[in-house]
Amino acid sequence: MNILITGGTGFIGRWIVKRLLQDKNQVWVLDNLANSSITNINEFRENPNFKEFIQGDIKDEELLSNIFKLNKFDICYHLAASINVQDSIDDPKTTFENDTIGTFNVLEQCRKYHVKVVFMSTCMVYDLASNQAGISEIDSLKPASPYAGAKIAAENMVLSYYYAYDLPVVVVRPFNTYGPFQKTGGEGGVVAIFINNKLDGKPQRIYGDGAQTRDLLYVEDCANFVVTAGYSDKANGHIINAGTGRDISINKLALLISNDSSAIQHVPHIHPQSEIQKLLCNYSKAQDLLNWEPKVSLEEGVKKTEEWIKSIKTTHKEDEGL
Repeated sequence: MNILITGGTGFIGRWIVKRLLQDKNQVWVLDNLANSSITNINEFRENPNFKEFIQGDIKDEELLSNIFKLNKFDICYHLAASINVQDSIDDPKTTFENDTIGTFNVLEQCRKYHVKVVFMSTCMVYDLASNQAGISEIDSLKPASPYAGAKIAAENMVLSYYYAYDLPVVVVRPFNTYGPFQKTGGEGGVVAIFINNKLDGKPQRIYGDGAQTRDLLYVEDCANFVVTAGYSDKANGHIINAGTGRDISINKLALLISNDSSAIQHVPHIHPQSEIQKLLCNYSKAQDLLNWEPKVSLEEGVKKTEEWIKSIKTTHKEDEGL
């Protein structure tokens, strides 16, 4: 198939590119590189099925129009977005314009050319898990940040095109995804940040009391889920979760990674109002509709991620001649 990935140089996007190329699809990537690097997809550039990288923004309607006009896409995996919760609280306008208006622009082109849309949403749209079965797709939403609000608005626009125009769409809500190629700084995920701190001999700084929990999904499991949702006609018109069905407190995660309780420091939360205390995924719908389930355990995923971060640090030192 001919497939467009917006946000394709990002952390999850580059793994989706990899899987799509493995499946012999023709792949185009659109990204403005605001929160990612072209180096994330360098290994794919010589693949004959990697058709083009386009540096551009989903807010640029003329650019989108030209891309869709020139290429007959079958699916658009739409990942381009502002993804930082704290940034959305400090600057809600940018997040709204990127995540909601940008999504509308993509939808309009997909409607014009009848291209299936796989919309990357987030578990941050949910209220906390209230039982041990975890959060399902019919559980309560709580837009506790402008990021979550913008994603919910975009989700509703995506689904409206399914009902109003019979456009094939699917909304995917992966839980907290981690793994190789995730940033290790402030914009990265908690696993990458903790591993980087451990390797640098820095303390593990935890917001609040650290009792908040996360359901941590390894990035290759996430990418396989997202790609499969695009391939499946049964997914059309649905919202689908992906996670592991296991949550871990941030305190226990820090201990798992650093193996040193003295390294843990608790600091005041910057935006406590946006914190979700318990995130636990019920992914039974993904099992039923897509025959999908996670394959990588947290312990194995942390090990793989640490090996990757170590390799990056080694390469960086070699480049600097250290």
